[in-house]
Amino acid sequence: MANAGGRPTMPLVLEAEERDYLERQVRRRRVSRSMSERCRIILRCADGIQSKVVAAELGVHEHTVGKWRRRFLKDRVEGLMDEARPGRPRTIDDDQVAAVIERTLRSTPTDATHWSIRSMAGATGFSHTTIRRIWSAFGLQPHRSETFKLSSDPLFVEKVRDIVGLYLSPPNRALVLSVDEKSQIQALDREQPVLPMMPGVPERRTHSYVRHGTTSLFAALDIASGFVIGKCYKRHRAAEFLDFLKQIDAQVPPDLDVHIIMDNYATHKTALVRAWLARRPHYHVHFTPTSASWINQVERWFAELTRKQLRRGVHTSTNQLEQDIRAFIERHNENPKPYRWTKSADEILASVKRFCQAADRTLCGEL
Repeated sequence: MANAGGRPTMPLVLEAEERDYLERQVRRRRVSRSMSERCRIILRCADGIQSKVVAAELGVHEHTVGKWRRRFLKDRVEGLMDEARPGRPRTIDDDQVAAVIERTLRSTPTDATHWSIRSMAGATGFSHTTIRRIWSAFGLQPHRSETFKLSSDPLFVEKVRDIVGLYLSPPNRALVLSVDEKSQIQALDREQPVLPMMPGVPERRTHSYVRHGTTSLFAALDIASGFVIGKCYKRHRAAEFLDFLKQIDAQVPPDLDVHIIMDNYATHKTALVRAWLARRPHYHVHFTPTSASWINQVERWFAELTRKQLRRGVHTSTNQLEQDIRAFIERHNENPKPYRWTKSADEILASVKRFCQAADRTLCGEL
């Protein structure tokens, strides 16, 4: 075919396999944008459309269309690949990279529990920048460590489905309360005055402190509204927990069913507590799985209390500590906001399953 007013161009004819390959690249989501664009250029040129028209359709320069057309006619599909860029050749081959990765994953230095960039560089003879690039490329971070604990509760699946079902689809004419206690909250005072924050200087405090007693906070979070019922006690026994249940009962409308989510702590299961609940059939208890406090939403509120009030607080007595906790609850309840539960029970169980499978593969690899 000849361009009007220009020099003739060689016809571009695709074989069936080539057309299939180019069309697959265009449909793929993970292919690079540049590769997808080149495939579109070749497909349009193969339909007999002039380079000028193809350039206008795809929003590229006419010279770009001509470049990839010529490269395809010369090298076919391979001509669409990026050419090797000039630069310094590699000094470390794949086997050496694999050896560094294997050593990072399967061994530890003689004088430490984990490798650092410079200790690995000294052990392998490579530069620390080389080790950094290898670790970054493969996502290796020996300095980081995380903890985990899997629940051994035989009814783990049933309890997860029960509690998550209450979060995602609470029953009508019912109140769902997430109940727990934050025990042994210490009233801590610093040995020296706290130095306030200044421009360019953070707040500073001494690492040493003086204890002025402890208190225990019992709290119930309404998952629908975010409202919190809380009370501090000097001790942490079944008697205090029963008194807190009575505090809840005094604030709950009598015509509502009450669903209480709480853990398996011994004070929650004493004869007095069970008898009190048995006399109130509109109360329904849902126990969280063993070692699975993360499923209890009030723990999220406890974290907020710790971060905003307790961690950097200075208290010279337990009375002052309890006053600050009560004030925090009152401010929270002035504009309560519920926490949004996003994962279904199936998603949680699938995540636990994947973790267990990965742990099994890791342990089998070590053995």
